[in-house]
Amino acid sequence: MKKETKNTKPRTRRKTASPRGGKKKTAPAKKSWGKKLLSFGFKCTLVVVAVMGIWGIYLDSKIQERFDGQIWQLPAVVYGRILHLAPGESVTIDTLKRELDILNYKRVRNPSRPGEYSASRTRVEIIRRPFEFEDGPEQAQHVMISFSGEGVQSLKQLDSGKQLGYLRIEPKLLGTMESNTDEQRIFLPRERFPEFLVDALLTTEDRDFYHHDGVAPLAIVRALVVNLKAGRTVQGGSTLTQQLAKNVFLTRDRTLWRKAQEAYIAVLLDYRYSKDRLLEAYLNEVYLGQARGKGVHGFPLGARLYFGRPIEELSIDQLALLVGIVKGPSYYNPWRYPERVLERRDLILRMMMENGVISSGQYAEAAARKLGIQKSPSINSRQPAYFEQLTREIRERVGSQFNPESGLRVFSTLDPLSQSIIDKTVVNKVKELKKVAGKDLEAAVVIADRQSGEIRAMVGGSRPGFAGFNRALNGSRQIGSLSKPAVYLAALSVPDKYNLASPLDDKPIVLKGDQGSEWKPRNYDRKFRGQVPLLKALAHSYNIPTVNLGLAVGLGTVIDTYEELGVDPDQITRVPSLLLGTFTLTPIEVTQMFQTIGSGGRKADLTALRSVVTRDGQVLYRNWPKSSQTVPKQASWLTMYAMKEVVRSGTGRYLNPAFGWAGLAGKTGTTDNNRDSWYVGIDGREVVTVWLGRDDNKSTKLTGSSGALRLYADYIKARKPEPLVLNWPSELASVPYQVREGQFVTDCFSDSKLPVWDPKGHWRKRCDKPEPVGWLQSIFN
Repeated sequence: MKKETKNTKPRTRRKTASPRGGKKKTAPAKKSWGKKLLSFGFKCTLVVVAVMGIWGIYLDSKIQERFDGQIWQLPAVVYGRILHLAPGESVTIDTLKRELDILNYKRVRNPSRPGEYSASRTRVEIIRRPFEFEDGPEQAQHVMISFSGEGVQSLKQLDSGKQLGYLRIEPKLLGTMESNTDEQRIFLPRERFPEFLVDALLTTEDRDFYHHDGVAPLAIVRALVVNLKAGRTVQGGSTLTQQLAKNVFLTRDRTLWRKAQEAYIAVLLDYRYSKDRLLEAYLNEVYLGQARGKGVHGFPLGARLYFGRPIEELSIDQLALLVGIVKGPSYYNPWRYPERVLERRDLILRMMMENGVISSGQYAEAAARKLGIQKSPSINSRQPAYFEQLTREIRERVGSQFNPESGLRVFSTLDPLSQSIIDKTVVNKVKELKKVAGKDLEAAVVIADRQSGEIRAMVGGSRPGFAGFNRALNGSRQIGSLSKPAVYLAALSVPDKYNLASPLDDKPIVLKGDQGSEWKPRNYDRKFRGQVPLLKALAHSYNIPTVNLGLAVGLGTVIDTYEELGVDPDQITRVPSLLLGTFTLTPIEVTQMFQTIGSGGRKADLTALRSVVTRDGQVLYRNWPKSSQTVPKQASWLTMYAMKEVVRSGTGRYLNPAFGWAGLAGKTGTTDNNRDSWYVGIDGREVVTVWLGRDDNKSTKLTGSSGALRLYADYIKARKPEPLVLNWPSELASVPYQVREGQFVTDCFSDSKLPVWDPKGHWRKRCDKPEPVGWLQSIFN
């Protein structure tokens, strides 16, 4: 029997760790969930950091693009005319005081800061505000202005004691041009803001502004706790930088996403720009209310909205009120909730006292004051009729260079005193005249400088502030007897044939047309006088003598004269009735015609635009007043002499008792069935055209004398006219005369004299060496 043998294949021995330090090999272990989450979180963090970095780079580029350029769309700001004062200027002390009142200068006993003045009977002491004029900035000036009976006598700078050759008073802010933005503001650099305003703002809104990095976490936590306790939002944790980020770059949506963006942008802003740069932006950005349907942003414009004054001139209580409104312009509306606003203002003043910014005495004095706001929210007294003319000229003369949202400054020719007076006059007088003319009576007025043609004021309707149909520019109406001075001017331009004493027939006439029609002109009073002197015919506005004179001169010559005066001849139909003004003109076209007559025959194109200047001082457009002699100065002078007679004894004699001393000139105009009532008045300063009528062309029951003339009388009474002095031109002679049976006849021994254009010296010789027989009664024939 065989013996069972065993498998002798050797076994594999497991290696064991050596007791002397050898490592024992083990199977690999699975990763824990914690490590996986940690790894995933780390990767996500990297992604978030990358996204935040890219997003930050994008936001930073947007921030730089906005802040390094023009942050806002700044509307074009419009100013009125600049008042120039110089020794010899015919500006009275009353005129200057009224001008300063319109500019909201404060009358005090002893002026100590810009925007203040004092006045006696013959002197005005003023600290003229600093202002950037069209040709550069000027600092505040402390000046004593002395007056004599004729106007400005001297200008003395009180700081240095020097005599000044001239002084410019800064123009009135009229408003802003229409733009596509819903925001309006006036930019001001940081250094021009009152330090009290800055201190009050930081104390109430962001005490740590100069210490945080754009975001204040502790303030956010503190506000969160307060709001949770109150159960509603009663405190905000946003810094001024966050508020600036929200206002400039974000919407007002109350979401966490918007809040996160706001914080991120605030950090980037704080990193990129200085604190003063950010504060400057906030001071010009903050929302402070509404005016004319547009948001008012920035403290400079807010000061004008609530107080009508520059921010630099506000008292500490007024500045505290503005800071109080920041929290909520609707909630703290001083016209609706004065008690609420007063409480908020006094709280801010008390905080400023507790922080040592003001003393207890200053606090008591400021807190005792009333709110001191304007009667109604208003930035300016913008005139829509005038602004329409201004816009037309800007488009024509500046064109594509004009960007209404680039912060341009527009200097106009508007006289704030003339405009404010005519506004009130139109409202009051039209209301009175409606009792005769009916409730639909409308008005239009254009006022221009007699010499330069610069438009000083304009009214487009019976409600001057209403932006409706502008009758001053677009209301073309028959001018009636306003046409007559041009007819007489055409005749007086021929001195060998016509003079002021030339007799004109005043008898019934019939003119036949080509188609067999007949025209029978008649005088307004239906009377005939046989013959009347040319001077009397114009002064009393007789129709038939005017027609006879115009036909004798020639319709072509009369139309040429209209063109020389500034009227487009294409608007005039070549028929005899044009001599009585049956063609139509707008009030501004009428003003142009009479400006040429009133300035001695020198036509100056009417304009409302003086200059347009960019924010950096570049002049895009500047108008230098200029004129050209278009009609003989002697004929123009004689026509003005006759228009003075209109006021002395003719259809405008209503003015003479009150204003005879001023030597005013004028002309009334009335159209058929009293549809239009016109008056053009001229004093030493202005040409004023007044129209009254109805848009439906129905009768107003008013003549030029009973309607438009009365409105002009009320205006000139309030404005106080400048005496109209006509410089005696060359080749004019003064001829002695007498009136016999209604006719002018020469009498070399008479004290009464009549001016005559005597280019060859014939008239002078006649009285120097009178002929023996018969010439006395024939000279003017």
